Amino acid sequence: METKGRRKSSNVDDRRGMSPAQKGGVGGGIGIIIIIIFTLLSGGDLGDVITNVTNNSGGTEQTTEQTNYVPTAEEEELADFVSVVLADTEDIWHQLFEQEGMQYVEPTLVLFTDSVSSACGLQSAAVGPFYCPGDYSLYIDLSFYKELRDTFDAPGDFAMAYVVAHEVGHHVQTLLGTSQEVHAQAGRVSDAAYNEQVKRLELQADYLAGVWAHHVEGKGYLEEGDMEEALVAANAIGDDTLQMEARGYVVPESFTHGTSEQRMRWLKKGFTNGTLQGSDTFSIPASQL
Repeated sequence: METKGRRKSSNVDDRRGMSPAQKGGVGGGIGIIIIIIFTLLSGGDLGDVITNVTNNSGGTEQTTEQTNYVPTAEEEELADFVSVVLADTEDIWHQLFEQEGMQYVEPTLVLFTDSVSSACGLQSAAVGPFYCPGDYSLYIDLSFYKELRDTFDAPGDFAMAYVVAHEVGHHVQTLLGTSQEVHAQAGRVSDAAYNEQVKRLELQADYLAGVWAHHVEGKGYLEEGDMEEALVAANAIGDDTLQMEARGYVVPESFTHGTSEQRMRWLKKGFTNGTLQGSDTFSIPASQL
């Protein structure tokens, strides 16, 4: 993806090298980690982690402490890259919202190292990039780029661009009220039924990332092989692929992001359509996802 000399977003909060410190609540940072581990081992997803952390971190004081972090040249280049990607999402979603008679509110991209304090609680880089609706921010530890390349075998800058666009997709869902409708079902329906709705939410975010890619291509910024990089990344982080690698078997009722095939399919649908129309992942049968 061509980014050199292009506009960077002003909505970047660079907290790299800032170590979050939390006092009070459930045993400070250790208590938060316990909540995360317990939630994930109980079959929960990131949405459950955020809910549990938020519910158990009341009355805490969150601060940051400066560390001796020195970014590498590669990290600085990547930070510039994601800033340009964010700027593209701003331009494109402003345009698409305006076409629908709506106003787009820009999110903030928070760059962090290892862990970060958010409106959704203290989070570790281990949960991967995430979006927090409480502060309209997406959070990314740039080391995830290396994880995509080395662990998931999904190299390339556009693989990382897809990740950013996917998290911005969750912001779009929040602005549209879709995320709130889905997460309001937590505790009101069975775990399997809730997981199904969360999975459809994630697949819709993949579609929205594809819509962004469609318009980036229309501006002439895509390079040969870019979409293939995004599709490889989508394939690598499908629930079935991750569970098979981790466990040697899959548990479909626990899926919260969709299979590799589904993630690639909805990303390609968004890329082909380029509009909000066609993004409905909720009213179709599961067999058509």
